[in-house]
Amino acid sequence: MILQEGRWSTRRPPYSGAMPSPAAAATILREIFGQLPVGFAFRLWDDTTVPLGTGAPRFTVVVHTPQTFRRLIRDPTPLNFAEAFVESAIDIDGDVLAAMEVADVVEDLKVPLTVRLRLLGRLWRG
Repeated sequence: MILQEGRWSTRRPPYSGAMPSPAAAATILREIFGQLPVGFAFRLWDDTTVPLGTGAPRFTVVVHTPQTFRRLIRDPTPLNFAEAFVESAIDIDGDVLAAMEVADVVEDLKVPLTVRLRLLGRLWRG
């Protein structure tokens, strides 16, 4: 339990520390999604576009805030991306069916624990 606003709570407040820079975010995205077989891109909160995969991007995931980026990278599952889309925390520009194909590939994506820990450390440092 933590003391929050004068009351004890089991819920942690949202992290308010340093957010990842767009350059750090681009590096993380390339390391996780760079080798996927479908061309797509991420557009970050500062309008930085990060092309990924092979071929021309068929769609772009638009991430509106660094907080949303952190949330998605901590748990890059199709369910987490779908929830962010429904909440309008992200948008999909382009071929939505191609985005669903990538979601299927991401579901089978295996990122080694050592890589995940290194990237998560980079995520928290900004």
